[in-house]
Amino acid sequence: MPLLQRFSLLVLGQGGSGLEVVSWAVDHLGERVSSVTTYGGASSEPSDRTRALEARGARFVYGTEVVEGTYDICVASPGISEFSEFFRNAGAVSGEIMGEPEFAWRLSPERWCAITGTNGKTTVTSLTNELLRASGLPSVAVGNIGNVCIHDVDRRVEGEWFVAELSSYQIATTSELHPRVAVLLNITPDHLGWHKTHENYALAKIGLFRNMDESDIAIVNVEDEGIAAFADRVYVPGRRVLKLSLSDAGGPDAAFVRDGHLVVRLHGEETALVRVDELNIAGAHNTLNALAASTAALACGANAEGIRAGLVAFQPLPHRIEPVGEVAGVTYINDSKATNTDAVEKALTAFPNDRVILLLGGADKGTPLDEFMSVVVEHATAVVCFGAARERFRAALAEAPASTEIDIAEADDLRDAVDVARSLAQRGDVVLLSPACASFDEFSGFEERGDAFRSYVAELSALEG
Repeated sequence: MPLLQRFSLLVLGQGGSGLEVVSWAVDHLGERVSSVTTYGGASSEPSDRTRALEARGARFVYGTEVVEGTYDICVASPGISEFSEFFRNAGAVSGEIMGEPEFAWRLSPERWCAITGTNGKTTVTSLTNELLRASGLPSVAVGNIGNVCIHDVDRRVEGEWFVAELSSYQIATTSELHPRVAVLLNITPDHLGWHKTHENYALAKIGLFRNMDESDIAIVNVEDEGIAAFADRVYVPGRRVLKLSLSDAGGPDAAFVRDGHLVVRLHGEETALVRVDELNIAGAHNTLNALAASTAALACGANAEGIRAGLVAFQPLPHRIEPVGEVAGVTYINDSKATNTDAVEKALTAFPNDRVILLLGGADKGTPLDEFMSVVVEHATAVVCFGAARERFRAALAEAPASTEIDIAEADDLRDAVDVARSLAQRGDVVLLSPACASFDEFSGFEERGDAFRSYVAELSALEG
């Protein structure tokens, strides 16, 4: 339903997205918003930014999850689970409860291209945005990349596309969000603490397509087993689905590789783009990512010439199979963003003809490892297990079939892991940081871990010179 012409607003959480909603609301106090109240949560405290927003008319309640009052609309921050008592408390006193992307879409619903998946969504979002711009179309990347959606609502220019990277958390709290173009890359188990079950997580991802019909286009990776398990919820009557795969899956709408070229077919009309070997992003998964972005851009109105130029120019994003240097003839690759096993398996496909020394470890997510370690043994020459997860990872690796054919080592921390990898590597090898773990045993996030890896490689390179 449309937002009321004037409404009272409740915001849950005072993280980045929550405070952006509050900032928008105080800009519209009296005009669209009658009042704005923020409950920061049980551990919340005042900050310089909350004080500044209070001075502009917002009300903040700190240190509690017991919500009082009555509100027309509640916007919940993505870190607050829909299954939490805090969320339920807010819903009980609000006419509607939603996430920030839903709120932004209701305010500005035109020209949304939305992208989700367990892995790869940042690359596809960034690339789609670049392809649209290379074609001369106004576009901005929002959501989990760049600014949160609400930040750019009042800044949109005529005809501008919102290319939105959306997480399962964000999609779970939508009801009317209606992208005209949407991409689902893959579904592997993740974020089960928030969603409680894998089915809830998967259905949240698929919920991106909820309001799409034959006038829209849903781009789906048909090679992904996690998506295939929920095919009955993806392929529904009245929804136009394009099949994304490395080979032609058939039908009037498909994206695939033919004779080494990326090809997109829309309504039966094919557009040949660039050769796979012209891409700067490596691996079969990145070929699919490039196909997904190209398809999305074409569906948004981009032209083939702009897409070809954008594809060839696009470089790997930081922390995603990012080359960071060479030391003694050994190439070092930063894939710190690979915080789950599926992402690591995809990264290993980027080096089919190289000897790979893989750095695995960090804060253990408790993921089952049997099948994963079989893939690692198949693709890696050596593995260095480091950080808090090292003992469990080393033990699982040692039990994998054919594990005696690779070197298995341990290290205390990331820097030590690099030193151990150097002792195992030969000229021409690849040292790949693709840890399959969170970073919180040693770092504040995957970005800090990747930056530390890049910095140490640069230090070693300088010493060599």
